Amino acid sequence: MSVVVKRNEVPFTYRDYASWPADERWELIDGVAYDMCAAPSRRHQAISVVLSMYFSNCFKGKPCKVYVAPFDVVLPDKGTDDWRDSITVVQPDLVVICDKSKLTDEGCLGAPDLVVEIISPYTSKKDIKEKFDLYEREGVREYWIVYPGDRAVQVYALTEKGFYDEGRIFDLSNQRVKATGSAGPTRAAVSAGTTVNSVLFPDLSIPLEELFAE
Repeated sequence: MSVVVKRNEVPFTYRDYASWPADERWELIDGVAYDMCAAPSRRHQAISVVLSMYFSNCFKGKPCKVYVAPFDVVLPDKGTDDWRDSITVVQPDLVVICDKSKLTDEGCLGAPDLVVEIISPYTSKKDIKEKFDLYEREGVREYWIVYPGDRAVQVYALTEKGFYDEGRIFDLSNQRVKATGSAGPTRAAVSAGTTVNSVLFPDLSIPLEELFAE
């Protein structure tokens, strides 16, 4: 994944981010601007559609809300009086938000309850390392990393100590070494079968054969 800084006067804030051209897609992590590069691939989009369908069906009529990219998640800095001065704004592929007070016209202000990121060649390092650390630090209660090439999904749940657990890997291709390669978290994921199950939401499960049908 290439990291591109839009200008030299870092750290950037949400105010900078909101002023950039609408046809450009960026994320800010700790004030650094990451270019989201080209549009997602067809396979990425197919997986996103399946995820959206299952998540939407699971949470239909329930308090928690599901949103898909592009959707801004602003993670305010502690001690910041105005959230627009925040230096972290991300656009996960899918989020679940159960606290309605976090929803704004702009998106979400604060950590979602669950985040899903679909790995691509351009975003793999950021999703596996930078965002893993970010979501853990900000208190995202569950984090899914989807690997289209390996046909696998890793699910991490936040522990009472505020760190992600060792994780579970749901694998259709028996390539766990690839999915948990050296670029990713060092914790060893536990093999958990071929149907993804949420830790936080027991009613949410997705067969990998459907998720990776393409």
